[in-house]
Amino acid sequence: MSSAAYSVHPTPIGQALIVTTDAGLAALHLLDGPHDAALAGIGLALHAVPREDPAATAAVAAQLDEYFAGDRRAFDLPIDWWFAEGFTRRALESVQSVPYGQTASYGEIAVLAGSPGAHRAVGSACARTAISIVVPAHRVVRADGSIGEYGGHPEVKRFLLDLEDRVAAGV
Repeated sequence: MSSAAYSVHPTPIGQALIVTTDAGLAALHLLDGPHDAALAGIGLALHAVPREDPAATAAVAAQLDEYFAGDRRAFDLPIDWWFAEGFTRRALESVQSVPYGQTASYGEIAVLAGSPGAHRAVGSACARTAISIVVPAHRVVRADGSIGEYGGHPEVKRFLLDLEDRVAAGV
Protein backbone atom coordinates (compact mmCIF):
# COMPACT_ATOMS: atom_id res chain seq x y z
CA MET A 1 0.00 0.00 0.00
CA SER A 2 1.34 3.41 -0.89
CA SER A 3 1.03 6.48 1.24
CA ALA A 4 -1.70 8.96 0.24
CA ALA A 5 -2.35 12.52 1.34
CA TYR A 6 -5.08 15.02 0.59
CA SER A 7 -6.16 18.59 0.97
CA VAL A 8 -9.12 20.66 -0.13
CA HIS A 9 -8.02 23.76 -1.99
CA PRO A 10 -10.12 26.76 -3.09
CA THR A 11 -10.21 27.67 -6.78
CA PRO A 12 -12.28 30.17 -8.78
CA ILE A 13 -14.49 27.26 -9.88
CA GLY A 14 -15.05 25.75 -6.44
CA GLN A 15 -13.26 23.58 -3.95
CA ALA A 16 -10.76 21.09 -5.39
CA LEU A 17 -9.92 17.82 -3.67
CA ILE A 18 -6.23 17.10 -4.25
CA VAL A 19 -4.91 13.60 -3.53
CA THR A 20 -1.26 12.65 -3.90
CA THR A 21 0.58 9.36 -3.45
CA ASP A 22 4.24 8.45 -3.42
CA ALA A 23 4.00 8.23 -7.24
CA GLY A 24 2.51 11.71 -7.74
CA LEU A 25 -0.82 13.43 -8.24
CA ALA A 26 -3.52 10.77 -7.97
CA ALA A 27 -6.68 12.88 -8.07
CA LEU A 28 -7.78 16.43 -8.66
CA HIS A 29 -11.52 16.48 -8.26
CA LEU A 30 -13.76 19.54 -8.32
CA LEU A 31 -16.24 19.09 -5.50
CA ASP A 32 -20.01 19.45 -5.74
CA GLY A 33 -20.41 19.10 -1.98
CA PRO A 34 -18.53 17.75 1.03
CA HIS A 35 -15.30 15.96 0.19
CA ASP A 36 -15.93 12.86 2.32
CA ALA A 37 -17.66 10.71 -0.34
CA ALA A 38 -15.19 11.62 -3.08
CA LEU A 39 -12.25 10.97 -0.76
CA ALA A 40 -13.66 7.62 0.36
CA GLY A 41 -14.07 6.49 -3.26
CA ILE A 42 -10.55 7.53 -4.17
CA GLY A 43 -9.17 5.86 -1.04
CA LEU A 44 -10.91 2.59 -1.93
CA ALA A 45 -9.55 2.72 -5.47
CA LEU A 46 -6.04 3.44 -4.19
CA HIS A 47 -6.26 0.82 -1.41
CA ALA A 48 -5.06 3.56 0.94
CA VAL A 49 -6.56 5.88 3.50
CA PRO A 50 -5.46 9.38 2.51
CA ARG A 51 -4.41 11.54 5.44
CA GLU A 52 -5.04 15.27 5.46
CA ASP A 53 -1.67 16.84 4.73
CA PRO A 54 -1.62 20.21 2.95
CA ALA A 55 2.18 20.15 2.90
CA ALA A 56 2.14 16.97 0.81
CA THR A 57 -0.21 18.55 -1.73
CA ALA A 58 1.34 22.03 -1.66
CA ALA A 59 3.10 21.74 -5.03
CA VAL A 60 -0.20 20.87 -6.74
CA ALA A 61 -2.04 23.68 -4.96
CA ALA A 62 0.67 26.19 -5.90
CA GLN A 63 0.57 25.19 -9.57
CA LEU A 64 -3.24 25.40 -9.57
CA ASP A 65 -3.04 28.90 -8.13
CA GLU A 66 -0.51 29.88 -10.80
CA TYR A 67 -2.75 28.41 -13.52
CA PHE A 68 -5.81 30.34 -12.36
CA ALA A 69 -3.75 33.54 -12.02
CA GLY A 70 -2.68 33.15 -15.66
CA ASP A 71 0.96 32.57 -14.74
CA ARG A 72 1.14 28.85 -15.62
CA ARG A 73 0.36 27.31 -18.98
CA ALA A 74 1.61 23.78 -18.34
CA PHE A 75 1.71 21.68 -15.20
CA ASP A 76 4.97 20.14 -14.09
CA LEU A 77 3.84 17.44 -11.70
CA PRO A 78 4.45 13.71 -11.45
CA ILE A 79 1.23 11.79 -12.06
CA ASP A 80 0.09 8.56 -10.45
CA TRP A 81 -1.72 6.90 -13.37
CA TRP A 82 -3.53 4.36 -11.13
CA PHE A 83 -6.84 5.22 -12.83
CA ALA A 84 -5.82 4.68 -16.45
CA GLU A 85 -4.15 1.98 -18.49
CA GLY A 86 -4.06 0.90 -22.11
CA PHE A 87 -5.93 3.12 -24.55
CA THR A 88 -7.39 5.28 -21.78
CA ARG A 89 -3.92 6.23 -20.62
CA ARG A 90 -2.69 6.81 -24.18
CA ALA A 91 -5.70 9.05 -24.81
CA LEU A 92 -5.15 11.09 -21.64
CA GLU A 93 -1.44 11.42 -22.33
CA SER A 94 -2.39 12.67 -25.83
CA VAL A 95 -4.77 15.19 -24.26
CA GLN A 96 -1.76 16.62 -22.42
CA SER A 97 -0.23 17.53 -25.80
CA VAL A 98 -3.04 19.95 -26.66
CA PRO A 99 -1.46 23.39 -26.31
CA TYR A 100 -2.69 25.92 -23.77
CA GLY A 101 -5.43 28.10 -25.21
CA GLN A 102 -6.20 25.65 -28.02
CA THR A 103 -8.63 22.78 -28.47
CA ALA A 104 -8.66 19.44 -30.26
CA SER A 105 -11.56 17.19 -31.17
CA TYR A 106 -12.18 13.79 -29.65
CA GLY A 107 -11.36 12.36 -33.08
CA GLU A 108 -8.03 14.19 -33.24
CA ILE A 109 -7.08 12.83 -29.83
CA ALA A 110 -8.06 9.32 -30.94
CA VAL A 111 -5.64 9.65 -33.88
CA LEU A 112 -2.86 10.92 -31.59
CA ALA A 113 -3.51 7.98 -29.24
CA GLY A 114 -3.15 5.51 -32.11
CA SER A 115 -6.79 4.46 -32.59
CA PRO A 116 -8.38 6.74 -35.21
CA GLY A 117 -11.91 5.36 -34.78
CA ALA A 118 -11.99 5.60 -31.00
CA HIS A 119 -13.41 9.11 -30.53
CA ARG A 120 -16.12 7.84 -28.17
CA ALA A 121 -13.52 6.06 -26.05
CA VAL A 122 -11.60 9.35 -25.87
CA GLY A 123 -14.79 11.01 -24.62
CA SER A 124 -15.12 8.34 -21.93
CA ALA A 125 -11.47 8.74 -20.92
CA CYS A 126 -11.88 12.51 -20.61
CA ALA A 127 -15.13 12.17 -18.67
CA ARG A 128 -13.60 9.71 -16.21
CA THR A 129 -10.16 11.19 -15.68
CA ALA A 130 -9.26 11.41 -12.01
CA ILE A 131 -7.08 14.43 -12.74
CA SER A 132 -9.01 17.24 -14.35
CA ILE A 133 -7.29 20.51 -15.28
CA VAL A 134 -3.77 19.03 -15.00
CA VAL A 135 -4.87 16.57 -17.69
CA PRO A 136 -6.64 19.29 -19.70
CA ALA A 137 -9.75 17.40 -20.77
CA HIS A 138 -11.47 20.78 -21.02
CA ARG A 139 -9.44 21.38 -24.22
CA VAL A 140 -11.12 18.45 -25.97
CA VAL A 141 -14.28 19.38 -27.86
CA ARG A 142 -16.80 17.82 -30.20
CA ALA A 143 -16.09 17.62 -33.93
CA ASP A 144 -18.52 20.50 -34.55
CA GLY A 145 -16.60 22.70 -32.09
CA SER A 146 -19.24 22.61 -29.34
CA ILE A 147 -17.77 22.07 -25.91
CA GLY A 148 -19.83 19.17 -24.57
CA GLU A 149 -20.85 18.44 -21.02
CA TYR A 150 -17.58 18.19 -19.01
CA GLY A 151 -18.97 15.84 -16.39
CA GLY A 152 -22.29 17.65 -16.32
CA HIS A 153 -20.66 21.04 -15.77
CA PRO A 154 -20.26 22.75 -19.15
CA GLU A 155 -20.02 26.10 -17.35
CA VAL A 156 -16.76 24.93 -15.74
CA LYS A 157 -15.38 23.87 -19.12
CA ARG A 158 -16.41 27.24 -20.59
CA PHE A 159 -14.70 29.07 -17.69
CA LEU A 160 -11.43 27.16 -18.23
CA LEU A 161 -11.47 27.68 -22.00
CA ASP A 162 -12.26 31.39 -21.58
CA LEU A 163 -9.49 31.78 -18.98
CA GLU A 164 -6.95 30.25 -21.34
CA ASP A 165 -8.21 32.34 -24.28
CA ARG A 166 -7.83 35.57 -22.26
CA VAL A 167 -4.36 34.66 -20.99
CA ALA A 168 -3.17 33.49 -24.43
CA ALA A 169 -4.46 36.75 -25.94
CA GLY A 170 -2.64 38.76 -23.27
CA VAL A 171 -5.86 40.18 -21.79
